[in-house]
Amino acid sequence: MIEHHPIAPEHARAICEEIGERLRYVLRDDYTNLPPRLRELVNELALQDCEAPSLVPTIAEMTQPLVVAA
Repeated sequence: MIEHHPIAPEHARAICEEIGERLRYVLRDDYTNLPPRLRELVNELALQDCEAPSLVPTIAEMTQPLVVAA
């Protein structure tokens, strides 16, 4: 049986930041080598980043244990 061990908020934040840094590094130059759909999504993300409220879950939401409906 697999035990569930929640991630501490500071660790969850560090993981999110590292993923963001790696994405920024990979996508740092131009997007010409990306498939068209992924290029669309990256462009849309850039637009939403400036205009829309964040859709990223908070640390509290990411670290809450999952609740299974009965």
